[in-house]
Amino acid sequence: MLDHLRSRLAISSKVLEEINSFLCSPDNQLVSNLLNVIAKYGTIEEINQKAQKAAQLSTQMQKLKDLSSPYIKDLEWLSEMRDKKAFISIAEYRKKVLGNKAVSFNQDDYAVTLEISSCQYFDFLIEEAKKAIANKELMPGRYIRVRNMKEQEKNQGELIAMGAAMNIVGASFVESLDTRGTDGSNVHLGGPETITGYFGGVGQPNEYALKWMDEFLYYYTNYGIRQVLNINPGTVLVGYLMHRLGISNEFKISVFMGNDNPYSVLWTLMTAKLFSREDGTTPLIGFNFSNSINNKSIELCSMVRKSLNLEDMVRFEHHILETYKSIVRQPYDKTQELLEIAPKVKNISAKHEGGLVETEKKREHPSDILDYFMPLEDVKAKGLFHAMLQNYLDKHDGLNNTAQELTKQGLSVVAAKNLHY
Repeated sequence: MLDHLRSRLAISSKVLEEINSFLCSPDNQLVSNLLNVIAKYGTIEEINQKAQKAAQLSTQMQKLKDLSSPYIKDLEWLSEMRDKKAFISIAEYRKKVLGNKAVSFNQDDYAVTLEISSCQYFDFLIEEAKKAIANKELMPGRYIRVRNMKEQEKNQGELIAMGAAMNIVGASFVESLDTRGTDGSNVHLGGPETITGYFGGVGQPNEYALKWMDEFLYYYTNYGIRQVLNINPGTVLVGYLMHRLGISNEFKISVFMGNDNPYSVLWTLMTAKLFSREDGTTPLIGFNFSNSINNKSIELCSMVRKSLNLEDMVRFEHHILETYKSIVRQPYDKTQELLEIAPKVKNISAKHEGGLVETEKKREHPSDILDYFMPLEDVKAKGLFHAMLQNYLDKHDGLNNTAQELTKQGLSVVAAKNLHY
């Protein structure tokens, strides 16, 4: 009886033919509009070549020299510290945590990626590196950024400097494009009194999916930025279509998309699979679970991901700590849940958006998700830069607490690979 019902779920070849016919039709205005945006930047091959060159460290450093950027000195210092092996090695870190205690470590394919968010400013990264050297701590293997793109582009090459720093330390990173519906394009969104506007998503209304794509291609070809945050079903689909056409773009789906149950994850991964290339690759390199997700659901999501052969490509990005204000009810700390799920689920990251709860409680200015959207001139005018730096270093401490707890359980971690050899 049940098997008979299951068979009804099979998608017929006729339906797939109809979808393919629509996608490939010269009368499909949606696809035509997308192709017109791509044409502004050249052929697919030219676009990828521009991006590849722009992402090279040698190109980045030359651009910074041309700008007489103040960030060059710190980048040279960071390179020197890397080459001198000033950062603690993984073996030394394990010995520091465990002492003489013998622990058998799990296989590296179950290693948990140490992830931090949001690294708003280049100075934050340099201060974090100094702290990591001094205290023999680990630097993250993955950075999330929610900084205004145009602001940092104009700030003496800070956007380039961040990309160069990621090349030096050997970490993956994600930028957040400015086209995200909070610029007045979504008529539902204002202040807290219009919060119900968020129930339909943050918003990429009307022509904004194409505007998002246009913005991505600008930063991709000029700065080599490959991974960006994605918050809307329309721009997620645009991302799949771009990749299917041959552009080597990547994206991660934000927590604001609401992947909070295995069926929403099935929807996300099924679409990634449908639009994957012939070699099986997809631009979806990860997505955040909703903060309400539990371990049982994560295991079911893992089953879906493995069944679709996406386990090695799509990372589960799991919030372990959150900003103390404006996002979740506190206290929020999923360290213990991570320790339980990490040995069972591959390719998962431990995302640290806030500091340890006990630390946050004592701060005069605890971490706040709304700080991410504050222009730098306002941050300086309000005298908040030092407080926000402290918030970021608190996240670094939270990340290292997680690394320590994982290490005690014999669980491997992924830190900045060029620093922690």
